[in-house]
Amino acid sequence: MPDRAPLDALARLYGVQMEYLDTEGKLRRAPDETAVAVLVALGAPVRTAEDADDALRARRQELWRRVLPAVSLTTPGGGELLLRLPAAQAGSAGVTLEVNHEERRHWAIALDELPVARRALIDGAAYISRRLALPGGLPLGYHTLQLELADRTHESLILVPPPLAYQGRLGDQRPWGLVAPTYALRRRDGFGSDLGDLDAAVQWAARHGSGAFGTLPLLAELWELGDGPEPYRPTTRLFWNEFYLDVQALPHLSHATAARRLLERFAPHIRTLCDAPLVDYASVVALKRQVVAAMAEWYFAGSDHSELAEYVRGHELATQFARFRAAGQRHHTHWPDWPRPAADGDVRREGYDQPDYRYYLYSQWQCEQQLTGVADRARTAGAPLYMDLPLSVRHDGFDTWRHRDLFVDGVDIGSPPDPFSPGGQNWALAPIHPHRQREGGYRYFIGCLRHHLCHAPMLRVDHVMGLHRQFWIPRGMDTADGIYVRYPSGELLAVLTLESCRHKALIVGENLGTVPAVVNRKMRRHGILSMYVLPFEIDPDHTPSVGAPATDAAASLNTHDMATFAAFWEDLDIAEKESLGLLRPHEISALRVRRDRQRQVLLGYLRRQRLLAGGPTAAEDVLKACLTMLAESPARLVLVNLEDLWGETASQNTPGAPASYPNWRRKARYRLEEFQSMPQVDDLLSVLDRLRRARPRPSVEAS
Repeated sequence: MPDRAPLDALARLYGVQMEYLDTEGKLRRAPDETAVAVLVALGAPVRTAEDADDALRARRQELWRRVLPAVSLTTPGGGELLLRLPAAQAGSAGVTLEVNHEERRHWAIALDELPVARRALIDGAAYISRRLALPGGLPLGYHTLQLELADRTHESLILVPPPLAYQGRLGDQRPWGLVAPTYALRRRDGFGSDLGDLDAAVQWAARHGSGAFGTLPLLAELWELGDGPEPYRPTTRLFWNEFYLDVQALPHLSHATAARRLLERFAPHIRTLCDAPLVDYASVVALKRQVVAAMAEWYFAGSDHSELAEYVRGHELATQFARFRAAGQRHHTHWPDWPRPAADGDVRREGYDQPDYRYYLYSQWQCEQQLTGVADRARTAGAPLYMDLPLSVRHDGFDTWRHRDLFVDGVDIGSPPDPFSPGGQNWALAPIHPHRQREGGYRYFIGCLRHHLCHAPMLRVDHVMGLHRQFWIPRGMDTADGIYVRYPSGELLAVLTLESCRHKALIVGENLGTVPAVVNRKMRRHGILSMYVLPFEIDPDHTPSVGAPATDAAASLNTHDMATFAAFWEDLDIAEKESLGLLRPHEISALRVRRDRQRQVLLGYLRRQRLLAGGPTAAEDVLKACLTMLAESPARLVLVNLEDLWGETASQNTPGAPASYPNWRRKARYRLEEFQSMPQVDDLLSVLDRLRRARPRPSVEAS
């Protein structure tokens, strides 16, 4: 039997977790082949498990030769960081601390007077770790410490985070909000599926007392290359999706004759597309592009480009993003197949067509302008935007092209096998290299957060466990043979809480499914709201059989990956999965039995809570009782799927469905003008608003 100790030790030093507990509590060990493949992807000098001994020595030497850690955490009261030095290193060193890019402090230290933390002997070389005290009174933020030692400068990022993410100024308020995909919204006189529709829906919700309006990711996709729609697998987390532009609201449209005439000519086609039950992304993008491209040409033909220049100054990557998109269109393929130097990140002026470049730059500018307007009006109306940050991006998109060294190639992110996905899931997302991310001072992560938080005072972090560990699947290997890779969660959470407080934004972590207890503990410790989704809290084999929302929860009846409430109540989601071949016969039978037990348990609970009368009950009565239960709970936030208000049975997304299935394409059954005049919608919103403004009602079962 081979000695696995060296491989296990090497894996630990790279943050690779050789073993994990599955959903049944059984210990699973990843295959050695998976571990080696992931170690290679992380930069370890190995080809087989037999190379682990030499690689282990090299890794230990590498870690001890680094004088300063790339990142250190401390508190406003002071702290320390560890210097790693050759044991014989003595003399003095100069220290410079730049505080939030504003103030610079200088002092000198005597190395041999610093307290010793540890000594180590690595392959005959003696090292010593010493404690360097950091000054107290540092403000919250990002500070840079430089150490001048033997004619070399060593640098460390010092994070001083707040103890909690932003908690709001809500007092006794317990807001509720509506959630709907922007692509599903439409007005009678609009283009459909755009920011104008989102704006109108937010304003309508605010008039009913809604304290938030949530939507799915609005991030860019490469329509010109046939990508999308995949909101949770975007090309970038730094730029918006021009599909959502409200072309009717473009500034100076009345002065741009060519663009205005195109819009008038397209009017009949626009109405047809808007009336269709499914979004025809390709046709909508094609029509919008012609109008926006004409607007861009009109704008660039003018002499005053000061507003665009201001946008570019505030978005340093905007011109690179426009060149990237234009180059992709020139080559008709994704960047890994481009010729050099473009594939290496150097797109030169002759490598793209100027009209394409101008279109992409202008459309991105207008996306930012329009979304800023929607967000500002939402705040003013009292229903701020609740946005969604995906876990990562696709391998062949802008972020992996621009940040080449940050992302790991040849490996996908997914999830291990569980009862819902016996073979596991491969999300085809590009993982971020955890160590290079630290070396880069988390600039990319900070940029992604700021891109969203400047518009959204509430942000949902998808798969929040990804801040702690991610399940990596080497290309060509079975999903079930994947392996967990750890991330520096303390530092990532520090960045998240810093940006949350700077932007005064509540943070919600998507912690559904099998999540280690430590993740939930750290969320509570950092003031990050967890997610409570009612169907996941109904367990006939557990006591209590229906879990109640906690104070630190964002509570709802479902998510974008789940059935609507009516479909859940009537087993329509099970029938749909059966028709798509996603379930085997014995799984279907077991699900139906369990669902029936869940219904009986829920009915009993609602009746004991005096939220539902005895006797026969219709789905709409149960829906109202469930929403009442959530509204009366102490949950910090209650979110309601807009489509549940009229009993929608079709889902927006069915995970695992074939490509021909219309995931992310189904429009709301009713236009804004139609559902805002429905008595049952008004009734449910009135109940929500009244109950959320009252004090939480104690549970009958708990009293």
